[in-house]
Amino acid sequence: MSTGRRIRWDNVSTVGSAAILLGAELIGAGLAAGWALAALFQASWVWELIFEAIFALLAIYGIYRFVKKAKSIEPFVEG
Repeated sequence: MSTGRRIRWDNVSTVGSAAILLGAELIGAGLAAGWALAALFQASWVWELIFEAIFALLAIYGIYRFVKKAKSIEPFVEG
């Protein structure tokens, strides 16, 4: 019962690899930004964690948007 649709593993691999690379950069930058912002305002460690969490969530949203856009350019399914 095949529908004739095939997974394009080359596109999945390309987008997945780029998402991992971008994710590492964005998460690292988000955590560093939270730490730096807390240090700038001499905030307590609780505020530091809050800032880091906010920037990490923004980074995850950025990764999601990247994968969604990349999937429209490099389709995962053919047929």
